[in-house]
Amino acid sequence: MKSQLSKVSQTLIQVALGEKPADLVLKQGTLVNVITGELNENVDVAISGNRIAYVGNADHTIGPDTEVIELNGKYLAPGLMDGHMHVESTMLTVTEFARMALTKGTTSIFMDPHEMANVFGKEGVRYMHEEGQKLPLHVFTTFPSCVPSTADLEDAGASITVEDVEEGLTWDGVVGLGEMMNFPGIVNRDPLMIGVVNATIDAGKTVTGHFPDGTDQMLQAYLVSGADSCHETINREKALEKLRLGMYLMIREGSAWHDVKELAKVITIDKVNTEQIMLVTDDIYPQTLVEKGQVNHVVRRAIEEGVDPVTAIKLASINTARYFKLADDYGSVSPRKVADIIILDELETMEPTLVIADGKIVAQDGKLIIDLPTYEYPAHVKDSVHVKRAVEASDFIIKTDATTDRVTANVIEVIENSARTKRTQFELKVESDQTIVTDLDQDVIKLACLDRHHKSGDISVAFAHGFKLKKGAVASTVAHDSHNLIVMGTNDEDMAFAANYLVELGGGMVVVEDGKVLAEVPLPVAGLMSDQRAEVVVEQVEKLEQAWKDLGCPIHAPFMTFSLIALPVIPDIRITNRGLVDVVKFDFIPVIE
Repeated sequence: MKSQLSKVSQTLIQVALGEKPADLVLKQGTLVNVITGELNENVDVAISGNRIAYVGNADHTIGPDTEVIELNGKYLAPGLMDGHMHVESTMLTVTEFARMALTKGTTSIFMDPHEMANVFGKEGVRYMHEEGQKLPLHVFTTFPSCVPSTADLEDAGASITVEDVEEGLTWDGVVGLGEMMNFPGIVNRDPLMIGVVNATIDAGKTVTGHFPDGTDQMLQAYLVSGADSCHETINREKALEKLRLGMYLMIREGSAWHDVKELAKVITIDKVNTEQIMLVTDDIYPQTLVEKGQVNHVVRRAIEEGVDPVTAIKLASINTARYFKLADDYGSVSPRKVADIIILDELETMEPTLVIADGKIVAQDGKLIIDLPTYEYPAHVKDSVHVKRAVEASDFIIKTDATTDRVTANVIEVIENSARTKRTQFELKVESDQTIVTDLDQDVIKLACLDRHHKSGDISVAFAHGFKLKKGAVASTVAHDSHNLIVMGTNDEDMAFAANYLVELGGGMVVVEDGKVLAEVPLPVAGLMSDQRAEVVVEQVEKLEQAWKDLGCPIHAPFMTFSLIALPVIPDIRITNRGLVDVVKFDFIPVIE
């Protein structure tokens, strides 16, 4: 994607000396200098090929064929870099994501395609990685580390081995290991987890981390393994603890996880050194991407919380480049760096009027002005939902041997705008045939997870609290991280209908009521991504969100919260195709006590 400096340095020297004209000169801008923390006025930037040749008064680099853009004091900032994100969460392909993200000023992403890896393994990772290498957006890959996220608690569509990681780390553009979310595996010296970390260290690349909670001893044991960043921190005290131990803090602001407000305090109140802090999105939905932006939205939020604008941009540029050992080529507007530059009227709004990626103008006034190459996924990637048989309403019946008319159930309680869940208990009624029923008055409804990879017929059924559904059912093949088919509802008949409809659809998300589809989002690519344009997907998701509300759900981004209900690496309690999991103890627990 980028030229080697040694191949073009002589040309850059000639341009810097005025012996050869630049291809493009940006005149009279205010440079956001993320190296010194200054705003430098009246600065020109001369670009030759895809690199910056000169910063300063660049009149001597202008020739008869040089394109000159007068900035008249507008801000010149480095292109924004998202240090941790999952393209699949946008429900868009890498190409369609790039089409939108470039207009928002994102010029580099560090994607962890572990959603695709959980469906198609190393093969799926390669498809997404190869798609990214053809784009003007710099798509760097961190090779997935935990597939499945916990081998003993769930069944994914594929698995990743140490050998897979070793091979993937040799691919051009793979810069590290994806989030090491199996932190108990590291602490307990699981050979596979230690193996993939050591392979990354031996390759001289970055081990990105994931440590939501644990004792001081566990955290430090995790750190000494080589995993040295975390995007799961949600409170100021834990952020300070991690920073003081040398861990890199990734402050996340996604569609459902809003951590900037709390974590910005370590900068604005505690006044910590910011060299090891980054801003990331992790997971954003298409509406957020289109309506609010991408990592520019996270930078904007940091500024709104009192972070100095130059510092905020630094957290999404040079700090990210340094973390991934790419600062020689990326992260600042400096001589020799790859010319990834955004032009802004105002720093506070972070809405770029011009975006330059890899030395070329790619977006202007919020519109992409270049064509992107097409990429076709193989047919089998669009045929990824495989169940043993059609689902029946009776598959969701939960019975008990108890002779009482009420039983105590372990229930998954979701928390709005949080990836966490709580283990809670409710008393539920037992019918005369020993069937346990849902209780809408207590907001306790049924939840199930079905194997959609191996045709095993596995179906686990439990209860959920917090969604406040009053009718109907919902289903999704976006179910982090193994992406089995999850379905939840107020009655068994609608749950069966929703599950079967989604199988026929080939994956995606659906909301149903009384045997009728209220809204759907088809996601044919691995059951995770659409093959449509972003605007189409946004419209579909908006209808989906409204349908959730029509069923009674009032919470923000409920489909994202729902998609994480089967992720057995974030406390407290989850459901997988194998059963109900206590994530604190990393063991199965009964639905009925």
